[in-house]
Amino acid sequence: MKIALISGITVQDGSYLAELLLDKGYVVHGVKRRASSFNTQRIDHIYQDQHQTPVNFKLHYGDLTDSTNVIRIIQEVQPDEIYNLGAMSHVKVSFDSPEYVANVDGLGTLRILEAVRILGLINKTRIYQASTSELYGGLAENKNEKGMYDENSPFYPRSPYGAAKIYGFWITKNYREAYDMFACNGILFNHESPRRGETFVTRKITMATAAIALGHQDCLYLGNLDAQRDWGHAKDYVEAMWRILQQDVPEDYVIAMGETTYVRDFVRMSFAELGIEIEFKGEGVNEKGYVKACTNSLYQIEIGKQVIAVDPKYFRPTEVDLLIGDPTKSKTQLGWAPQYDLSGLVQEMVAMDVDRVKKDMMLKKAGFRAS
Repeated sequence: MKIALISGITVQDGSYLAELLLDKGYVVHGVKRRASSFNTQRIDHIYQDQHQTPVNFKLHYGDLTDSTNVIRIIQEVQPDEIYNLGAMSHVKVSFDSPEYVANVDGLGTLRILEAVRILGLINKTRIYQASTSELYGGLAENKNEKGMYDENSPFYPRSPYGAAKIYGFWITKNYREAYDMFACNGILFNHESPRRGETFVTRKITMATAAIALGHQDCLYLGNLDAQRDWGHAKDYVEAMWRILQQDVPEDYVIAMGETTYVRDFVRMSFAELGIEIEFKGEGVNEKGYVKACTNSLYQIEIGKQVIAVDPKYFRPTEVDLLIGDPTKSKTQLGWAPQYDLSGLVQEMVAMDVDRVKKDMMLKKAGFRAS
């Protein structure tokens, strides 16, 4: 029975990966940061408490900024596979906390690699490092002949997050070559789900769609509507992570859908799930979105009502306008085949957020504080 250790287990990717590995018969250990409030919502269906938790799932308090803690956990767990998903992953926020993101996302990766080396686990433990499409920086001249970014495309990060992750990428590659360690980078493009954090743009959109349709919110404020991203489902992407560590030779892989969509169109798709048509008018910071039509009797919004606006505070100091990945290697070499398309992803996210808003409204009506 294989043993896996997942940092960042309480977030979107960590929770889906834990489910996948448990289904495959793994013993799964997760690292979570100590917090004064509960932060295990995404894994509560797996983890109950120390008396009820199945023996094949265990949580450890830890932090990637603490090398002694990292060493202790790895020594105790003796994992066959480590998935380093822990990170400060909000690009906009990384401009406000550049030192912190460097410590967690950059040096945190080094601490895991060095712990495996120090503990003499090089021949036992395989390591997956969560890299990101933000490494590329969106420069058009760095795309391949297909107009996409692949494993050979040059990097040019445009944020403290991207810069920290580029250190994580190269130190992983360095330890692989210097110590013959099975350490791989998965360069994952944007992947979303109903478990996505509420401050990320896709979830922010689907939450607002539900709230506006149900009369619980008036307007959604966004940043760069012209940004284009390659969006996939996190469920598909965690399977790619697992496949990367099952190969005979450690390599790096781009995981992407190979398609790009404007933020503006993601908004349209989200509202369309509820029978609401959005029309955009204006340009730049003056662009606004209005209700053009509403064909669903459950969500009657006034025609012509403004529901989308642009707020400059959501723009990054250096914008990345377009990211699109070339998944050829991951599909041919890993045999990876995503099961979700963007339409299915949006449908699932909107449905979940409609249920959430309805529940919150019922609780509020009953005199309880909404979640």
